[in-house]
This record gives sequence, structure tokens and C-alpha cells, in this order.
Amino acid sequence: MRSFFKIFLLFYVFNGFAQDANPVFSATKIDSLYREDQFYFGFTLNTLQHKPLGLTQNTFSPGLSAGFLRDMPFNKSRTVAIAPGLGFTYNSFNHNIVIKGSNESPNYSIISSQTPYNKNRFEQFIIEIPIEFRWRSSTYESYKFWRIYSGFKFGYLLYDRSIYKDGLEKVVISRNNDFNKFQYGAYISAGYNSINVYAYYGLNSMFKSVKIGNESLTMNAFNVGIMFYIL
Repeated sequence: MRSFFKIFLLFYVFNGFAQDANPVFSATKIDSLYREDQFYFGFTLNTLQHKPLGLTQNTFSPGLSAGFLRDMPFNKSRTVAIAPGLGFTYNSFNHNIVIKGSNESPNYSIISSQTPYNKNRFEQFIIEIPIEFRWRSSTYESYKFWRIYSGFKFGYLLYDRSIYKDGLEKVVISRNNDFNKFQYGAYISAGYNSINVYAYYGLNSMFKSVKIGNESLTMNAFNVGIMFYIL
């Protein structure tokens, strides 16, 4: 019995010494060299600017965007950063300009207000390179903060499609040569925590040298919506 007690006491002292020599920390290590907002996802309402006489947008025109940004802080508190990235955007524009013919030789006209039709829009799929300047009130201890992000997007039109449908015919034209392949614009996103108001303004025309009658189509995009950022 005495031998057992001695062995138990020796084990207890050794175990206590081992715990003191190798303490277990319950606190989570905090990364003071954090980065913010690496992924983004957005919804927009799309409108056309510099519209020719007679063009209207009577129905909702949606847009979706998603991508990745590389956050690179350059001040000690990491509240100011730049963020280049890569993303994809889908934009749809509902309107009353009908596009017929072929992708090599399309023709354009405005649908009369007395003419019924079921569907008329064009869609664009764009790969984008955003370059963003960032300010935020974040710290490495909190994920809730104010932010103002602004920058430029340079886009390349991967695919486009226009659709017109009425009771008699359906016309679909894809890869229209009249669209500008390169598109670019400025944007801003601001908000608190997960919800951010977003606006994008295209700085060049969506079309090359297209006319309706004697009027040139020099329309550009103005999109507003909500942007979400996640790590």
C-alpha cells in the first residue's frame, strides 16, 4: 500500500511539473496582420444613359457580379489599402430598341408604343479587372466596421446576346460585332458590416458606331445596387 501511495504521489508531482512547463493557452491567437474582404458578390439595377429619343426602360433590368480581390493594406493600422482583383459580371438591359438581322449585320429600330411584344433585351457576360482604393474603420478584433471602397473596372465582353420576341417571331442575335469589346468605368461601394450600397458608371459607350436614323447610339451603363464582401 505504501509503495502504491509513493508511486501515485510521484506521478502527481511529475504531471503537475509537466503542466507548468508546457502550459495550455485557451486564448485564440489574434492576427494583427489581417486582410479584409477578399470576395465580393453584388446585385444591381441597370439603367442606360445618353439614350436616344424614344428609348425607354419600362421593366426591371438586373445585374449580378462576383469575384476575388487581393487586399493589400499599406498603413500601420491597416485601415487603408488597395485591392486589385478578378471578377465576372452578368448584365441585362430591358428596353424598346429592337435588334434584328444578324451578328455581322444587325439593324436597329425603336419599337412603337402601339406595338405589343413579349420580350426585348440584350445581355452581356463580362470578365473584369477591378482596382480598388479602400478605407475602413476595421480592427483585427472586429468584423463589423464602416467602409468606403472606390475604384475602376476594366472589362472584356466575353459573350453577348439580344432577344426579341412577340406573337409572331423570336429573334436572337449573339456575338454582335457592334458592341464594344472593352468596357471600363468607375464605381463606389460604401456601408457598414455586410450591407453596402454600390454604384457603377460606365465611362465609354457600349456600342461602337451604331445609329438609329440620324442619331448615334452612345449609351453607357449606370448600375446601382447592393454589394456584399466576405473573407
